Amino acid sequence: MTKAIRAAIYLRVSTGEQTTDNQRRELEAAAEARGWTVSRIYADEGISGAKGRDRRPQLDAMLKDAVRRRFDVVMVWAVDRLGRSLPDLIGSMQELHGARVDLFVLQQGLDTTTPSGRAMFGVFAEFERSMVQARVKAGLERARANGIRLGRRPIEPRVEDEIRTRLRAGIGMLKIAAELKVGSGTVQRVARQSSVIDYSDLLGSSFASNP
Repeated sequence: MTKAIRAAIYLRVSTGEQTTDNQRRELEAAAEARGWTVSRIYADEGISGAKGRDRRPQLDAMLKDAVRRRFDVVMVWAVDRLGRSLPDLIGSMQELHGARVDLFVLQQGLDTTTPSGRAMFGVFAEFERSMVQARVKAGLERARANGIRLGRRPIEPRVEDEIRTRLRAGIGMLKIAAELKVGSGTVQRVARQSSVIDYSDLLGSSFASNP
């Protein structure tokens, strides 16, 4: 026997709109046509789509209930009911996808309960990754243009000299790193550049004089 699909309806109207009744009726009809059972209805009334999740209590409640798996699919009338900005829309879709809850959007014909619709989750996720990469690249380019040095700050020559001195004295790399408060990778780099081989690390102890 096929498990009945539990649907949640999310409705939103902005201040200039009158009521969520039309959205609700159309979505309930779509659910009935597909044999889905509407188990929960969430409605943010008189709230702009530009508002974030923290200003849309019913959207927040719906997403939290999705994580709790209280339904199998979320139905909305149009994508702008979830949010007017692409990052907000993608964020909501990714949260639903992570909770293994599908999304049905009536006006745009998106239905992730179908194989073709499910592929849209991947499309949006890839688009979000591309946006993040583009923002990171732009940020790095701005930093370079402003003369900001990227990467780790080089250690002082005095510290490098001290590392060499201690390596030649047979002190272990990890001990040197701890004493001078530098990374063990830094000590290894100085050793390689200086052709200093830390045999004490290989032996697991400091050099000792033969009797």
